[in-house]
Amino acid sequence: MSINFECRSCGSKQGELVVDLGIQPLANNLLLAADLEKLEPKFPLRMAVCHSCWLLQIVDLVPPVQLFSEYLYFSSFSDLMLSHAREAASRYVKEYELDSSSLVVEVASNDGYFLQYFKALGVPSLGIEPAANIAKVAVEKGIETLVEFFGKSLGMRLAEEGRKADLILGNNVFAHAPETNDFVAGLAAQLKSAGRIILEFPYALDFIEKTEFDTIYHEHVFYFSLTALIPLFKRHGLEIYHVERLAIHGGSLRLFASHIGAQTIRETVALLLNEEKSKGMASAGYYSSFAEKVLELKKSLNGLIEQLRGQGKRVAAYGASAKGSTLLNFFGLDNRALDFVVDRSTYKQGRLTPGTHIPIVAPDQLLARQPDYTLLLTWNFADEILKQQQAYRDAGGKFIVPIPKVTVV
Repeated sequence: MSINFECRSCGSKQGELVVDLGIQPLANNLLLAADLEKLEPKFPLRMAVCHSCWLLQIVDLVPPVQLFSEYLYFSSFSDLMLSHAREAASRYVKEYELDSSSLVVEVASNDGYFLQYFKALGVPSLGIEPAANIAKVAVEKGIETLVEFFGKSLGMRLAEEGRKADLILGNNVFAHAPETNDFVAGLAAQLKSAGRIILEFPYALDFIEKTEFDTIYHEHVFYFSLTALIPLFKRHGLEIYHVERLAIHGGSLRLFASHIGAQTIRETVALLLNEEKSKGMASAGYYSSFAEKVLELKKSLNGLIEQLRGQGKRVAAYGASAKGSTLLNFFGLDNRALDFVVDRSTYKQGRLTPGTHIPIVAPDQLLARQPDYTLLLTWNFADEILKQQQAYRDAGGKFIVPIPKVTVV
């Protein structure tokens, strides 16, 4: 379906709607009971694809300052994220021979969960984090953190201050920056001539093929393929020289970039580009059935929960996540369908889910209240959560995994 469109990367006005998820609340705007008396902000949530560079992107933007100035996602509450960060830091320090004379910069450094491992290895670092409440936690860990949004002006300012980076990291932030040309220009400005950029983000191929529609929320502006990224980086004097596919978050891409000519381009880039071409990612047909598959998931999950509730079964959920908000709101699963949501983050406990107003409680309530079934909204951490909740499962509790297809485990 054609729409009024302008690509935020290449500027093309030729694009097509891929899916319309209706009017949605901000996915991380967890409410207090007193907030129910106020009007809850909600915005259209639609995703389109550019017919020129084939970049997937949401159509309706919310100003970043409204999304990120205070944030309730703390990476340190996930054991998987911590081990992922620890392994990556150890690898990069060794592989790139980083030492006390180096500088590692992380964009959207959150609570210092990643940079703490570089600090432990004696490598100087700088965090950039726009959410003041989260940056405060990082500073308390002894990690220097600037409370700012990253872009060209900040990259240039840091470079002028003599703080060019040997390594710039960005885990699950690249897709959240609506001015993507400004973001990449900032990377180029702050990077040393022989420096490296390593970004991780959910990969568009996995996103489409596994129907990971709940990855769409207002903070998450882009859904990147390598096909769409090559021209974006080239526009700013950068090139992608290596890629790695990761299982984390339902399928992610780890992208390695540098100034043009600074690193040898590896075979992995051509191989992945060829795979995307063979799948048809540079054609409208590749995206045409996505919305239909989302509706099939909705019918399947809602039918199961309605059946269980009809049998007198109690159903709860695990994970007051952004992706959970998208799924619950689009599927219409509110506090009449689910008794409560558990989450490990103490910052979320005692609040209510956006739009659906389901109370958020501590994970020990699964065993204490023993619902018959628990909808796993944070399915991207399924292995970690199922292991943590073995006692609940041993007592007869079952989990419903909604993506890529509805499964009871």
